[in-house]
Amino acid sequence: MYSTLPDRPLNVAVLGASGAVGQELLLLLQERHFPVAQLKLMASSRSAGTTRQWSGEAITVEEVTAQSFKGVDLVLASAGGSVSRQWREAITASGAVMVDNSSAFRMEPGVPLVVPEVNPKAALEHRGVIANPNCTTILLTLALAPLAAHRALRRVVVSTYQSASGAGARAMEELKGLSRVVLDGGTPVSEVLPHPLAFNLFLHNSPLQPNHYCEEEMKMVNETRKIMDLPDLRFSATCVRVPVLRAHSEAVNIEFNEPFPVEEARHLLEQAAGVELIEDLAANRFPMPIDVTGRDPVAVGRIRQDISDPNALELWLCGDQIRKGAALNAIQIAELLIAS
Repeated sequence: MYSTLPDRPLNVAVLGASGAVGQELLLLLQERHFPVAQLKLMASSRSAGTTRQWSGEAITVEEVTAQSFKGVDLVLASAGGSVSRQWREAITASGAVMVDNSSAFRMEPGVPLVVPEVNPKAALEHRGVIANPNCTTILLTLALAPLAAHRALRRVVVSTYQSASGAGARAMEELKGLSRVVLDGGTPVSEVLPHPLAFNLFLHNSPLQPNHYCEEEMKMVNETRKIMDLPDLRFSATCVRVPVLRAHSEAVNIEFNEPFPVEEARHLLEQAAGVELIEDLAANRFPMPIDVTGRDPVAVGRIRQDISDPNALELWLCGDQIRKGAALNAIQIAELLIAS
């Protein structure tokens, strides 16, 4: 077991560099002045040979092979679960740390599932692989953790409103294109998503499980329990795709074992790392996707007493799915290993 990254500029590889999250990783490595000595960009044969601009130079995307990770210290992987599983052994055998954005290893015993503001110490227990949680889970736990530190959680019920970015760059482009089709009076036909998202919404299209919850909903249930070390937390989720380009929203009902004064909860969230309070009761103004697109914080607001349960609160949140919901969280995990 090893916990830290070398105390020097790092050789970093981005696996899945051509995707929406991969491109955001490149942007954030530069914005956050991450200590990069050498940057390697890797993708499938389809994207190999293309170039990406980074820090003033054009870097050619390489097709990933078993030899690609020689001399690499850190691999930021965002190419899907099957690709992550395929190259895991080669990555760890090379001595690199893999921060993986797919669902491949999230629930695997011994693999930390980390949101740096929530459970940073878990990252130091890795054995070469650290899992980045699902986007909706990351955003949710940032709001839950400050409250759970002061009152025990009893039950969480969440409904998500998930943007096209959760399905990747092609889905985002499809939403733009089909919106034009609808505005021009045409009939939208989806090729990327199972149903047209333009001027429409539909329940999340991940596979239904035997309990009739979809895979995305069960990710939220299981991952939240693991991150917060609450294996018996009562939790129910309904996930919906909505015609928003790249920021997710969530309506959250949180039940505690005792009453939680709204003003106390508001103060705790206002002070919480990674959280921004947007709440103007007089103007009826609360978080919207446009408030967080391209930004780091998760915006929380409309915190109120649940009128049906004296021990429960309601709140609303929005967060950029590509940024904090994926790329930023991965880089923050890597920063934890450097700081330690």
